Amino acid sequence: MKISNILHKNGSLTLSTAQHTSKDISSSDTSPIFGVRHLQCLLVFCGLSVAYALRVNLSVAIVAMTDRNDSNPNFDEYKWTEKTKSLVLSSFFWGYVVTQVPAGSLAHKFGGKIMLLLGIGVCSVLTILTPICAKLGDWKLVCGLRVIQGLSQGFLFPSTHTILSKWAPVEERGTLGTYSYSGAQFGTVVMLATSGVVASSSMGWPGIFYISGGVGMVWTFAWFAWGASSPAEYKRISPEEKKLIETSLGFASKPEENTTPMKTPWCRILTSVPFLVLTLVHCTHNWGFWTLLTEIPTYMKNILGMDIKSNALLSALPYTAMFLMCFVFSTLQSTLSRHQCIPLSVSRKLFNSIGHWIPMITLIALGYVGADRINLAIVLLTITVGINASTYLGFQVNHIDLSPNFAGVLMGITNCAANIMSIIAPLIVGFIVTDEKNSAQWRFIFFIAAGFYFIGNLLFVVFGKTTVQSWNDMESTRVAKGRDGNCAESQH
Repeated sequence: MKISNILHKNGSLTLSTAQHTSKDISSSDTSPIFGVRHLQCLLVFCGLSVAYALRVNLSVAIVAMTDRNDSNPNFDEYKWTEKTKSLVLSSFFWGYVVTQVPAGSLAHKFGGKIMLLLGIGVCSVLTILTPICAKLGDWKLVCGLRVIQGLSQGFLFPSTHTILSKWAPVEERGTLGTYSYSGAQFGTVVMLATSGVVASSSMGWPGIFYISGGVGMVWTFAWFAWGASSPAEYKRISPEEKKLIETSLGFASKPEENTTPMKTPWCRILTSVPFLVLTLVHCTHNWGFWTLLTEIPTYMKNILGMDIKSNALLSALPYTAMFLMCFVFSTLQSTLSRHQCIPLSVSRKLFNSIGHWIPMITLIALGYVGADRINLAIVLLTITVGINASTYLGFQVNHIDLSPNFAGVLMGITNCAANIMSIIAPLIVGFIVTDEKNSAQWRFIFFIAAGFYFIGNLLFVVFGKTTVQSWNDMESTRVAKGRDGNCAESQH
């Protein structure tokens, strides 16, 4: 590994990295092909799968809940308007945005394991309670329940980042990270593909919540038994694998040297142009992505005229494509990097452009496809969502490029801001789409999402950076408070 400096002070790891090669791991450091780190990533994969299943189950269930003719008619039906449905669908994110920023600090203090355990465990229990909440309190109580679920899942990504930062060697970070985060698409696919069948079965639409919540509880027990925040907490890890991980990440030999975290340079972060651009592109991405995720089932039912079974199965197809394309783009990027074909900055902007501007074109085209051309509509939807996977190699890893030391903090901030878009987008759909069967109104929704994709990526291409920022290094950033309470900064 060609690293000019590795400094350990106050628990920080400062890396000035010229380049990484495939020979980063010394041949003397051997570990099992499937080691404990792979087990942790597999558990995280399953955890993210469960979490996203719990997150999106309502998108399909709400179709059956508001129209008993599309599912088993022996269960309650709720006469919710489109505005009410949009309100219910967006309520999850009201809580989700609140815990994003503090989640990283809490995961660092108490460990990623316990925060992930509580987040998914609480969400699973509340999911099981959803049918009775709908019966007792109608949409208002369901909204309240979804807000609490959002609060619990706000710990998801900061905790996952914290766990990966402890378990994934630098050389395997991209691969293990891709495998872990692809669980989000896998959970979405499974939930969208099976929920329609469950809603039409003897269990009815409540079965969607009972099954997904039950699986979440099973994962919670598995994570409690086999999960760990770091190699130091896992007693059965081999010395070879533990050495491999700690050597790669540059852990100090004395644990006490790593107990005090770096102070976060909030002022420098929040005034950094590359970081502000990253926040904006994350926001525009979430607008388009979550508009599609929450509204595709309704669009397919009312515009394409599909029943709930085919609706659910075909709604899952775009996310199946995204799940598979994660590995296609990861392999392509690894090949380009290995042969040093393009610089890192070009790579980030290229993959981000693929992930945003191709969906922009297909969204515009989708707006002009009528119910008589269902197959074309499905193809365009699949391309729109599937190609989004390219952004995992674009802006979604740019946090680490800008600041390896504060990547978790950056993710918490940008994800908080971006998920405000996740609240607004479904609400905008509710205000614009007053007639669910009006294709012109849906066309306008697609145009808005396409416009956000264009603007966000344009800003990233022009102003985005991949160089490590000066405030990443504790020694180059000293933040103190003057008498007037303002940030006083000096550079070393």
